[in-house]
Order: sequence, then C-alpha cells, then structure tokens
Amino acid sequence: MFSNIDAMNDKIQEKLKILADAAKYDVSCSSSGGKRKNENKGIGNAEGMGICHSYTEDGRCVSLLKILLTNFCIFDCAYCVTRRSNDIKRTAFTVDEVVSLTLNFYRRNYIEGLFLSSGIFKNADYTMERLVRIAKKLRQEHQFNGYIHLKTIPGASEELIKEAGLYADRLSVNIELPSEQSLKSLAPEKNYSQVLVPMQAITTELILNKEEKKLFKSTPGFAPAGQSTQLIVGASAETDHQILQLSSGLYQDYKLKRVYYSGYVPVSQDNRLPALVSPPVIRENRIYQADWLMRFYGFRANEIANDFYPHLDLEIDPKLAWALRNRAWFPIEINTADYELILRVPGIGVKSAKKIVSARRFTPLHFDHLQKIGVVLKRAKYFITCQGRSLEAKDYTEQLIRRKILFGEGSYRSVLVKQQLDLFQVAG
Repeated sequence: MFSNIDAMNDKIQEKLKILADAAKYDVSCSSSGGKRKNENKGIGNAEGMGICHSYTEDGRCVSLLKILLTNFCIFDCAYCVTRRSNDIKRTAFTVDEVVSLTLNFYRRNYIEGLFLSSGIFKNADYTMERLVRIAKKLRQEHQFNGYIHLKTIPGASEELIKEAGLYADRLSVNIELPSEQSLKSLAPEKNYSQVLVPMQAITTELILNKEEKKLFKSTPGFAPAGQSTQLIVGASAETDHQILQLSSGLYQDYKLKRVYYSGYVPVSQDNRLPALVSPPVIRENRIYQADWLMRFYGFRANEIANDFYPHLDLEIDPKLAWALRNRAWFPIEINTADYELILRVPGIGVKSAKKIVSARRFTPLHFDHLQKIGVVLKRAKYFITCQGRSLEAKDYTEQLIRRKILFGEGSYRSVLVKQQLDLFQVAG
C-alpha cells in the first residue's frame, strides 16, 4: 500500500512503517488487523499497519490513517512499546509530513480520516500543540472535512485541549490502567489526575457547547463525536469486577462515548509485568460483551461481576452467565413480560426485543414467530414460555443448560450431555 504513493520518499516511508506499527497498540478506535497483500495487480491492499476501521454513529464503517506523531517518549511505562528504556528505533513526523500523508491517502481513497496519537517528547504541551497544529492545518488551510480523532496528551493544558476539540471530531484520553495503584507501580511518572482532569474538561466543554448551540446556531462544534478512553486488560492484577465498575463510572460521570479494552501484549521485558505467552483475547472479548450489556441492555456493573463473581466466565458470554446464576427470574412469558426483562433473556438482542414488544400487540406470539423475528432459540428456549408453553419442559440444572448450549444438539460432544440428561431423568 505504502509503495503506491509515488510522492512519498524512502525516508517518509520508513517513518510511516515505524510509527504506524507502534500505533496499533492504541485501540481507542477499532482496528482491522488485516495483513492481506496486493498481488497480481488486484484491487486494494491491507499489507502492513496504518489503516484502521472505526464506525460512525449511524453504523457506517470508515477507514482511518492510524499513526503516531512520534515514538520518542519521556515516560518509562512498563507496558508500553515506546517506553523510554525500550531499545527501539526512534523517529518523528513533522507537522507538514502528517498533513501531506493524510491528504495523499485521502485523495487516493485509502482513508476517510485520521487517527493521530503520539509519544511525549519534551513535555505534554509541546506534543499536544503539534497535534493541534496538524488538525488546524488540515481544516483551515486544506478544507479537509474527513474524520479526525486526536489522542489528548495527559498533562496538556486546558487551553490546548479546548482548541483540539474545535478541529477534531473525537478526543480520547487514555486511562490505560484500571487503578491508581497499578499506575504507580507500572507507570510511576503518571497519575490519575493527569487523565481525569482533562477528561472532565472535555466533558464540561461538550455540555457547554451543546447548551450554546441551542441558543446560537453559529456556535462552532466541539468534538461532535465525543470522547473515548482505553483500558489495558491483563497488565495488572485488577479483576473484571474492578474494570467494569471503573467503566460504569466513566460512562456515568464523564459521558464517554466508548471505553475500549486492549488485552495486554508483552512488548518488553519487565519483572513487574505478567509473563504472558499471548494476549488475553478471550478475556478482552468478554469485557467488551459486558460493556455492551451495561450500555444497551440495562445491566449494572455489579450484576455482571461482583465480589462473589469477580471474574467473567471465559467459557460463556456474561449475559448467559447472569441468567444461569439468576434462574429464579425465569422462565418469563414472552407475551406479557416487560421489555427490560425480555432484554435479559440469552439469545434475544435489542432489535429482537423491540420487535417482540411491537408484534405481540397484534397477535399472541409462538416460538415460530420468535424464530422469524431473529431470536436465537437454542439459547432462549431455556428461559422463556409462549402462552405458557415451553420448548424445554424439564427443569434442568444450571450445569446441564450450560453444557447443552455449549456443545449443541447433535454434535459429537453432545453425547456426553445426553448421558448426563439420562442420569438426571433416572434420578428424577
């Protein structure tokens, strides 16, 4: 992909390769992770790093140029690939180089926007000022109307953050570690106030801007796509319960659009870090699912994980885990249950729940109706009835339901489940 840009000299290509690769560890926007090469003059190219995918509020997928301004850094965070003590090749873009790259990629239809982060050289304000200059130059000098996501540097002044919001669509301030104690241990030069103070400043500015727009239509927008943050999962000892409690507080107190979770990738040797062979991808995925439940399904953080269940079940999704722990709530009658309770049934999503509530006003619903609506009956059938009828009349134990859902009907492993069910029926 990079070799297709004729105007790009070898020096810029080398910088792009280094700084795009380093940017992959910042997941404050979604990354595709594709590595497909363009061979035999095919269409498109996903070789190397540099292009990531994010999603707009209306569901559109947009491609972003994802790079660091520099991988120089004055901090020595144990978990970070750009840490001061890490023996890596260092480089930095100039302001004009980033502007030129963004425009070149955009004109070739590779990207629809820019995600710009950075290590910290000299100090926070020095680095943040350059990030702002890039966004300002793109907007004012080149009338660039693509999406811009700027990483806010912890410790930067409030004035620079406000200016950044005038040119960026989204701002992000990365918390990185889920507790102050872990931050002191793994990143002793940082503290929570460096993150929470600018996060609060952005939140306040977003609220004020919204109120001003009601009075004056000409009010310039401020970070219209809101703000996000990133938490690293697995680099420190916090439980899933602690992580979800923190995320819940961020959504409630700082009105964040998204909290992103990144499974810790062992990028450098340090005795303070866990010895991982591979990043905890499954745990990361379960936390994302739990986050989704909090944002769209009405679950509270302490319902999903708590002192009794501090970690999410890696074998099943958190919604099913909650339902199995709370069998007293079920089965529910699908024709009369409240919308909020229907949302808690495994196998029923937000769209399906809305369709159920709408459709049952006209006719009593049966299981074949639910299947057409999109309900995943192989999960939901253990937790619902239709007009008093159940597809699974037996009062299965939590473990038997779990095994039936995990192993499926008709699979080789389901033979084990059948044996357990036979024993259960004999004992009954």
